[in-house]
Amino acid sequence: MTLTPLVYWAQRHEDIYLRVELTDAQNIDVHVHEKVLQFRARGHGAKGQNEYEFSLEFLSPVKPEVSHKSTQRQVNITVRKEQRGWWERLTAQERKPVFLAPDFDRWLDESDAEMEIREKVRFKFKSLLKNIPLTLYESVQARFVSLKTGFLFVYNLVQFLGFSWIFVNMTVRLFIFGQDSLYDTFHTISDVMFFCQILAAVEVLNAAFGVVRTGVIPTLIQVVGRNFILFIIFGSLEEMHNRPVVFFVFYLWSAIEIFRYPFYMLGCFNTEWKTLTWLRYTIWIPLYPLGVIAEAVAVIQSIPIFTETKLFSIPLPKAIGTSISFSYFLHFYLVLMFLGLFINFRHLYKQRKRRFRTKKRKAN
Repeated sequence: MTLTPLVYWAQRHEDIYLRVELTDAQNIDVHVHEKVLQFRARGHGAKGQNEYEFSLEFLSPVKPEVSHKSTQRQVNITVRKEQRGWWERLTAQERKPVFLAPDFDRWLDESDAEMEIREKVRFKFKSLLKNIPLTLYESVQARFVSLKTGFLFVYNLVQFLGFSWIFVNMTVRLFIFGQDSLYDTFHTISDVMFFCQILAAVEVLNAAFGVVRTGVIPTLIQVVGRNFILFIIFGSLEEMHNRPVVFFVFYLWSAIEIFRYPFYMLGCFNTEWKTLTWLRYTIWIPLYPLGVIAEAVAVIQSIPIFTETKLFSIPLPKAIGTSISFSYFLHFYLVLMFLGLFINFRHLYKQRKRRFRTKKRKAN
């Protein structure tokens, strides 16, 4: 006489799990035919060592391939659903068989099963990233960092060489020619200064795109302000080319940059020279305001020239019969210059304070 074992079940969207309470099962025969599962085996169940069998007619069609695994305590059966979905019950008949019960160890509601799927997908994705793409990602990241470091080093080196040439050339000429060197600065230095200041626009892009950690506004103020003086005030007016103010503007600009750019060059490789660090964060205190004053003098000297030549003036309709002189804008620009001085001076002072406060903390 065959007996019926206790059977526990649970489901997922794609599978049915059956756990047959049969110890040391032998001669296991499990197959599915037209959505009916037939099980037969010999083992030790609720009625001792006997032949046990049962059949289940599923609610919906299942695939004929059935996998089972026997352990010392039970037989685990997995059946694949024909169509993915969630069944409201296991069997075709509404009343479940008396030997069938939920497997609460594996039981999940439909929403919990969906969460389980998402977790599995997430885990597989993380594993994939960890084992394969992360290696690629780290390689790309390392390549990007090396390219970024190389780019910043070359940029700062070029700027350092350019401003060093300007500073040394002007110093040597001052010693050789004395006061006469003040009057031909533009003709001898301007080409290199044009190159360096055009290239300085890269610093604004670096700040804007996060290549370097610095404020965009202070960088933009400095680059635009210098280029305005260089291209508009000096470059467009021949009358300004022989003015001594050109010497002072160029000399003060280059005196600041010959310390700033080598500091950045060393920073590309996390290297520091304490003397250079101190100079980079200190030399600007006297030189930066002096540079702005020299720029303001250049603007003031150019105002009568723009008024007389009407260069860059904005013509008005004939009914009015006049034009708006560019010199009006220059008066307004003088105010903006000192506002920019305040913004940049405050920014540079905060940088200096933060830098040396950090140094003191590390020393303590």
